[in-house]
Amino acid sequence: MSCSKVILLTFTSFLFFSKPLFSELSLSSEALSEIPKIFLNFAKKDEIFDWMVGIRRKIHENPELGYQEFETSKLIREELDKMGIPYKHPVAVTGVLGYIGSGKPPFVAIRADMDALSLQEMVEWDHKSKNPGKMHACGHDAHVAMLLGAAKILQEHRDLLKGTAVLFFQPAEEGGGGAKKMIEAGALENIEAIFGIHSSLSLPLGEASSRSGPILGGSGFFEAVISGKGGHAAIPQHSIDPIVAASSVVVSLQHLVSREADPLDSQVVTVGKFQGGDAFNVIPDSVTIAGTFRTFSSESLLQLKQQIKEVITGQAAVQRCNATIKFETKDQIFFPPTVNNDDLHKLFQGVAGDMLGHGGVKDMQPLMGSEDFSFYQEMIPGYFFFLGMKDETLEQPVSPHSPYFRLNEGGLPFGAALHASLAVRYLSESRMTSRVYNEDQHDEL
Repeated sequence: MSCSKVILLTFTSFLFFSKPLFSELSLSSEALSEIPKIFLNFAKKDEIFDWMVGIRRKIHENPELGYQEFETSKLIREELDKMGIPYKHPVAVTGVLGYIGSGKPPFVAIRADMDALSLQEMVEWDHKSKNPGKMHACGHDAHVAMLLGAAKILQEHRDLLKGTAVLFFQPAEEGGGGAKKMIEAGALENIEAIFGIHSSLSLPLGEASSRSGPILGGSGFFEAVISGKGGHAAIPQHSIDPIVAASSVVVSLQHLVSREADPLDSQVVTVGKFQGGDAFNVIPDSVTIAGTFRTFSSESLLQLKQQIKEVITGQAAVQRCNATIKFETKDQIFFPPTVNNDDLHKLFQGVAGDMLGHGGVKDMQPLMGSEDFSFYQEMIPGYFFFLGMKDETLEQPVSPHSPYFRLNEGGLPFGAALHASLAVRYLSESRMTSRVYNEDQHDEL
């Protein structure tokens, strides 16, 4: 770095740097603690806020399902082009990887998911979904807007990046396992850690929540066809009733949690689909049931899968029926538990506390909802957190995946600033640990 550059940065009004060196500048702890507030104020500027809101609304009007996010991906790339940020595309069909910083190690990733849900929006407003049967009802439109906001912050303050921030715009989180596809495409190459954000409709603006360790459950899917012998309801002795067998299966599956699982090992088994005959007086030939199972450890998830298989086949056999079971489909794959790294938790608490005040950083209880962000965490340290975007105009907050989903766009600057601050803090602290990097690692820029 040139001497004139050192002098300029030394006398900047932010006073970020302590002990300037000609070879490299290091951020002091005092300067690092001020960055989240500076980034938040930057993101709250009218032109930045209005820009993020506009992006979120464009995406909300044009929701696209997993691996079909072509217009969303195009919008992202257009905005990155305007900011002069290089990127890779396509990654995992519609995904985009953006790069800000030196192009050299260390590398840290910040991630947003892009896909919508198969829902008909019921909220009447100027930016209602224009695609029938599709809706952004989980906040992924806001996630993209916040990550683009973070990109703008980081690009404007790229001299603070002691390495490279990688922007992950990921497809198909809603069941399609887009994170897994991103990994298979090599997206995690050279990356040391990754952060992910999710909007929360229960937290007010200016608050964030997370925890160390398991935060979201691992999830599995099952579907079973229980086959018997159909006949007239008035002469059941001539039939083999699959409805009775399937009913026994549903009841017995609940015993796996209440009688087989360790009470301290949280587990859920839910049957949400039960389809049999079409007539009230006919015993059908078969019944189809399907459901989900959740745990907070991969070991328990695999054990529960085996137990579900044994219960379904065993109970069907008791009723003289046959059962065929599948545990994974193209659109329903196994998600590991989302487990936050302890060191990254401490980093998050510091960054979020500096921005929101320590009263704005909440410890949360783990939830049985699942996230494919967990695939990244199986490969590298990762951290997932929730950001308050509660709509205070609603008497009762709606839940995600509801056709009445609404969020408070006032949370966008907080998400953008948190993303950017986490990237800067991680890279600064990673560089301060004096890690040794291979000289032959390629320059991403």
